[in-house]
Amino acid sequence: MAELLESWFPNVASRLPEFFDSFMQTLVMVSVSGVISFLLSIVIGVGLTVTRRGGIKRNGLLFNVLDKLIDLFRSIPFIILAAALVPVTRMMMGTAIGPRGAIFPLVVGITPFFSRQIESALASVDAGLVEAAESMGMTTWQVIRHVYLREGVPSIIRVTTITLISLIGETATVGIVGGGGLGDFAIRLGYQRYMYDVTWATIIVLVVLIAVIELFGRLLAEVIEH
Repeated sequence: MAELLESWFPNVASRLPEFFDSFMQTLVMVSVSGVISFLLSIVIGVGLTVTRRGGIKRNGLLFNVLDKLIDLFRSIPFIILAAALVPVTRMMMGTAIGPRGAIFPLVVGITPFFSRQIESALASVDAGLVEAAESMGMTTWQVIRHVYLREGVPSIIRVTTITLISLIGETATVGIVGGGGLGDFAIRLGYQRYMYDVTWATIIVLVVLIAVIELFGRLLAEVIEH
């Protein structure tokens, strides 16, 4: 195995500890920003669902504010957003480089997309179940908890899987502005120093990581659904 690695990926083999550290940094960035974004997106997604026209707590003002903010941030390319947020990131996180400095722009960049996905997942819940819950006298919070969130779990898992895959792509992009991780490793060595085996090794690892996440998400959704 070691001989194969040195033969096919010599620059990676000579920097294996650094490559492994970059991989772990990517996992940390995806995990931390993913959890924070998931919590924020659940709140925003629920807010959009219940305040929209025909929702159980219709509020046109709140819905429009959330809806337009999501559209605004989704319209900004992530690399431009990450660069624009550098002063805010430095103020909030104490640094704008490395995995720690990447978490804030990653959260800001992925949350609008994630929120829209959560909204779509909750919209797939049978409207008849919502009406039945309301007729039984359930409060707004009870309907959200026992109907929207509980019945929407399989769909939420599926959109979370999609979002995690997008988030991995963004962690690679944030490496351009010094965010660390595999993206930074590939750009510094694979692109700037023409070590193409580093680029290919990074691609392979990311493809395998995405495949594992996709497989796990699909299996988990199927188990819960059945």
